[in-house]
Amino acid sequence: MRRRLSVFFFVLLLVATFGVSIMAGADQSTDRKVLGQITAYTTLPTETAAILADEYERESRIRVNFIPLAAENIENRLQTEIVTDEKGLPQKTPVSLVLADSRLLERAAGKGYVVPYESETSDSVPKNFKQENGFWTGIWYDPMVFAVNADYMKTVPRTPNTWQELAEFDGARIGVTDFVAADAPQNLLYSMIARFGDKQAYGVWRGIHGNVVQYAKYLSTPVRQTGMGEVDISVAVASEAMRYMENGYPLKIVYPADGTSYMLTGTAIIANAAPEDRATAQKFADWLLGDEAQLALQKNGFYFIPTNPDTVAYKNFGGRNLVLFDEKWYYTAQERHDFLDRWMKYIRFQ
Repeated sequence: MRRRLSVFFFVLLLVATFGVSIMAGADQSTDRKVLGQITAYTTLPTETAAILADEYERESRIRVNFIPLAAENIENRLQTEIVTDEKGLPQKTPVSLVLADSRLLERAAGKGYVVPYESETSDSVPKNFKQENGFWTGIWYDPMVFAVNADYMKTVPRTPNTWQELAEFDGARIGVTDFVAADAPQNLLYSMIARFGDKQAYGVWRGIHGNVVQYAKYLSTPVRQTGMGEVDISVAVASEAMRYMENGYPLKIVYPADGTSYMLTGTAIIANAAPEDRATAQKFADWLLGDEAQLALQKNGFYFIPTNPDTVAYKNFGGRNLVLFDEKWYYTAQERHDFLDRWMKYIRFQ
């Protein structure tokens, strides 16, 4: 058993050291000497992870080797790595950090895969964006908003600013990403059910459905359609709306006054990481809470809302008073399947 575990960790270390740094975009030709490295699991797209890795290495001379995986695969890896030797001591893993959706981090905390880490920097993060005992900390979030065509706004007395108003709004052409195509719209449905109850939530979407021009496959499509005047209003992630606005599209963002869902990305330190790796990972986790990380992302067209209110990026954010759904849903896989199935049968394909 020990031999198989040792081989597993050796192979994992080889992959982390020689393969993933290329995927993360690390500059192998740099003349600056790298002083250390971090290996991390992430659910981020490779491009986004590479931006963060490149910037952190440039600033700190610490290389970040990201291993991009789906959430369920990360959870399986973490379960495999929580092992001990014949003396009952933890078997060290070369992976020291997870950068992923908060729901994965919450499950990892509950199963003992990660350990608490709190710092002066993370102390500034509001409690609704972090685990109460410090097992994970959110670094940015991406809420669902109404992206409205600016020219269309001039033709109507007012635009809807609640979900119920959007459902009852006559004549507007609406764009939406299909619920089965991405996590963010699915999270919106589950969050609305937790907030309003299933009857009201499905009633809202039945009203919106009557004006939907297209259920898109990608998060960016409804925003692009709105900017081009193909639809009047889109239900979209704020990051895409802000990206298209920065690219000159005539858009305005409306934050629903009755609240909205959001996808929260955060970090956690892996329990079986070696002490020296853990310390390096903690510094990277704190860096991700700062302006440097946000600036690097924004320079490359990625716009998220930082959880740290002390950052310039947060202070420049125009929707600081937006209302977020505070109900945490814990639906089982079967319940989530049933919610989507009900939406498809009685709304989407009616």
